[in-house]
Amino acid sequence: MNNVSTISVFFLSGLNETSRNLRAALFFLSLMCYCITVLVNVCLILIIILNNELHEPMYILLCAFCMNSLFGTAGFYPKFLSDLLSPVHVISYSGCLLQAQVLYSFACSDLSILALMAYDRYLAICRPLEYHSVMSVKKGMKLASFFWLTSFFIVSVNISLTSRLKLCSPYINRLFCVNWSIVSLACFSNETSINGIVANITILIYVLHGFFIVWSYMYIIKRCASSIENRAKFMQTCVPHLISLSTFLITILIDIINNRLSAADLAKSLQNFIAMEFLVIPPFINPLIYGFKLTKVRNRIVTFVTLRSK
Repeated sequence: MNNVSTISVFFLSGLNETSRNLRAALFFLSLMCYCITVLVNVCLILIIILNNELHEPMYILLCAFCMNSLFGTAGFYPKFLSDLLSPVHVISYSGCLLQAQVLYSFACSDLSILALMAYDRYLAICRPLEYHSVMSVKKGMKLASFFWLTSFFIVSVNISLTSRLKLCSPYINRLFCVNWSIVSLACFSNETSINGIVANITILIYVLHGFFIVWSYMYIIKRCASSIENRAKFMQTCVPHLISLSTFLITILIDIINNRLSAADLAKSLQNFIAMEFLVIPPFINPLIYGFKLTKVRNRIVTFVTLRSK
């Protein structure tokens, strides 16, 4: 009971074992990665917005996907870059909760948008005659907004439950704030039971998103097997989604396992890399995958580059 006090700041110890020289190199590498991530996502968003030919549900969802990537990386990179240049890595209590809110919302929204993309492709390939009556640009925008707000609300419930806990330590052994790391600092374990229940319900909701995506692509693959035309459409529009989904799921599952198990036998640098994966890799490579694989987007990029070079 004597250890209970009001926590106003958290100390992040994820970079404590990183040498000063290595931090400088990591800073420039991370800054370059962030700039490229912002550039490719903004370019893809502008290409979709400014070209009427791309005003279709699939591309509207892709636009929302890129916007969510910008949202998530904005919650990670600025603080991380600042910490690389600072000898002391601190974050305010409210700032820590806000960062956890942003990062979890980004991850949950990404899976929701991937589920919407899978549903869109299912309609386009398996029920083409009904596609335009079921999906439209406006409906795609409404669905993307609804699922993003729903994810934000679900994460807000988790964060609000965390904010009521009495904490006994201000030290977080990570690069950035995540909800479960804050919960683990609670003084009284009996107070965290509701946090565990709500966290598991949240995980179940998004596991069901994953099952829905798998179900959708099972039907798509079954339909494509009997048609050369559908097979071509699958390779053109579904393969980028599957690559994005695989990248996201692998990185997020590795991070969840690492976060829950807290593998002490792993080197700190490897733990840091695992923790950063879902915030660095998917936002960086997804726009590149879609930009090179989707014909309409690729043609617009080639046209723009050709005009600029003349």
